[in-house]
Amino acid sequence: MIKLAISGCQGRMGQRITALALNDKTFRISTLLESKDRPDVPERVCNIPVNFDARTLKGSQVLIEFTSVEATLEHLKICQKFSINMVIGTTGLTAAQIAEIKKASRKIAIVFSSNMSVGVNLVFALIRRAAQVTGRSYEIRLTETHHVHKKDAPSGTAKTMAEVAEQFSKTKVKDIESIREGEVIGDHTIFFESPLDLISIHHHAKTRDIFVEGALVAAKFLAKKKTGLFNMQDVLGLL
Repeated sequence: MIKLAISGCQGRMGQRITALALNDKTFRISTLLESKDRPDVPERVCNIPVNFDARTLKGSQVLIEFTSVEATLEHLKICQKFSINMVIGTTGLTAAQIAEIKKASRKIAIVFSSNMSVGVNLVFALIRRAAQVTGRSYEIRLTETHHVHKKDAPSGTAKTMAEVAEQFSKTKVKDIESIREGEVIGDHTIFFESPLDLISIHHHAKTRDIFVEGALVAAKFLAKKKTGLFNMQDVLGLL
């Protein structure tokens, strides 16, 4: 049984991670963490205490982190101190902050991905193949749509799609269009266009549970790891 800690347990993702982990006999929730600045945080969730002190992470095996950049970096330090592996889905990190995660992976095992969804990671693999075939012959652009509450734009997923496309096509992505409207969970489309045709690869998220399921798969993957930096391509064997 994996002793699982969940950060941001009262956020949209945190609530669903908690609910699905409680229904998975592989996990025992060891700690629920929340920010002391968040209003109306209950004392207990499903009879599990909600904590504001990150030191209560001690004794956990894996922490799932879908929160703010500041909280993620704070918990990264705590996890190194107590040898707790991390699943990090937080977006909006700078290159310097990502470098901190890479450095930490020398001490603990980390799955760091802009998108934990199995479907989206299959899309990354499809983009890789499409970019290899089309090369410099096609112009590449992306569109992404999310709910109005999402702070970062372009999304982390869109950035990863662009990075994969540029790496394997050896050409720059022309444009990323970011739209924020309603309560859209996540729509991403990449276009490869030539004078002769248009290829598009699209992913539509129906529910946030796709990210939750992926995060739990990643947590199970990390249970057998001691150190190293991994992404969902590694977890799913898509590389």
